[in-house]
Amino acid sequence: MPKAVFLDRDGTIIKDVHYLKDPKDIELIDGVGHALHQIKNYGYLLFLHTNQSGISRGYYDWDDVHLCNKKILELYKLPSDLWDGVCIAPESPKDKVLGYRKPSNKFQLEMISKFNLIESECWMVGDKWIDVETGLNSKMNAALVRTGKKISNNLEILAKNNRIPVCDDLSSFTKEYIV
Repeated sequence: MPKAVFLDRDGTIIKDVHYLKDPKDIELIDGVGHALHQIKNYGYLLFLHTNQSGISRGYYDWDDVHLCNKKILELYKLPSDLWDGVCIAPESPKDKVLGYRKPSNKFQLEMISKFNLIESECWMVGDKWIDVETGLNSKMNAALVRTGKKISNNLEILAKNNRIPVCDDLSSFTKEYIV
């Protein structure tokens, strides 16, 4: 049965640039390209799940997000078909029109069904607690990475109490839990 890693984008596979609109503003995180390559090589499906409320707020449009996602793969020298699925949630925290905004697990449940994934063999990795909630809501494993906004002491304690690993970055997560 297939296994998968679901990844947040901003703060997890690239540095968190507030309302990223222009591909030239993308900042890479060391080791991510290699980690993504390793995850695929170890037989995991890869999914991207990103909240992009800038769309509903009018700061940028769908094309801007797609261009940034494409540029990320180019900058990491990864194939354009790396992702087995991508979910861009355009809702702001106030509107739940489509229901894909994390911590919603709608995308995860759709991919679990589509690819016959075993939840216990899947991971949701991100830099915020909503990423962890998304994974837990889907009965997946979840992990935090420290490459986004600073993880507070309270969040560290919450993660520890819930047995959620906190890794320095995607590379260290991959070494510890994938390879």
